[in-house]
Amino acid sequence: MRDGPLIADVSVSVFTIPTSSPEADGTYAWNSTTMVLVQVTAGDAVGLGYTYSHEAAATLIHQSFEDLLIGKTALDVNARWHEMRHAVRNLGSRGIAAMAISAVDTALWDLKAKLLGVPLCRLFGQLREAVPVYGSGGFTTYSPQQMESQLGGWLDLGIKKVKIKIGSHPDEDLARVEFVRKVIGPDVELFVDANGAFDAKTALWFANTFAEYDVCWFEEPVSSDDLEGLRFIRERAPARIQIAAGEYGFDVYYFRRMLEAGSVDVLQADATRCQGFTGFLEANALCASRNMPLSAHCAPSLHAHVCASASQLVHVEYFHDHARIEKMLFDGLPSVRGGMLIPDHSRPGLGVELKEADAQRFAA
Repeated sequence: MRDGPLIADVSVSVFTIPTSSPEADGTYAWNSTTMVLVQVTAGDAVGLGYTYSHEAAATLIHQSFEDLLIGKTALDVNARWHEMRHAVRNLGSRGIAAMAISAVDTALWDLKAKLLGVPLCRLFGQLREAVPVYGSGGFTTYSPQQMESQLGGWLDLGIKKVKIKIGSHPDEDLARVEFVRKVIGPDVELFVDANGAFDAKTALWFANTFAEYDVCWFEEPVSSDDLEGLRFIRERAPARIQIAAGEYGFDVYYFRRMLEAGSVDVLQADATRCQGFTGFLEANALCASRNMPLSAHCAPSLHAHVCASASQLVHVEYFHDHARIEKMLFDGLPSVRGGMLIPDHSRPGLGVELKEADAQRFAA
């Protein structure tokens, strides 16, 4: 067949998984996480992709993308991506629509790699065998005992960079940072994430004070939409502290505005939000044009292969919730050893398979 295998089926599932304990960051609290999972079939292969979103993303995929994709060639992923973007023109291509596109796009790339019989990183053009990770969690709801246990788990995996949440109780943040520094010792890098909890002057005061504890990463000290505020802090914070944001970017235009404003030292992008691997690689190209580091936000199992191929990648966020959920729902996950996330090169595509029976317990 000249065009290769045609897409025969698109299925969507929704799973809602309770958190292991109550969780919160500087501006939000939650007790469950919802995954919208897409499976696309062509020939004898099934591609798998997903986003962490609202079940409304599943409705959009079912109503707007299924008929659009069925009968089209599975190999032309870029064409399918542009067709999906066009289909949501009047709805808006950001927010829920971008997450829906992300789930389908990642499934299509997984499908293409499986049809070609190669690991996904080979399809993208692999640069590295493994990618660095940083441990992420440290929720503001955690007791000291929970915090110490989680930090110890990351250190046992050889992870030498860890991140905690701040901002829910600003009067407690310095004590929490001091506590974490004592637990991890002087040789582990310490990141903090305010999730936009502060105004610019308050965030700058914290940045200067955190420097005493050798904090080297301050994520979303103000709202990620406040590009002027981010730049204000970036230009005045201690040189040792990198200002990071971008996880809520839904397309390359958002990322371009952030970089043009001089708002960050490190750009974050999330393939479950920024319109899939196609959008993630656009963010990488944008960073390459400015010699800017790129960090992948959350969903470590989904990001492993694309990050092994992204030239500007510095690390992947090994986020507690998503790492836990992916272990619960999938077989064939990339392993973590010596602080590195290692894709399985013996399996085609992403290398992960849904554990159907286990997943059904959480089906919406």
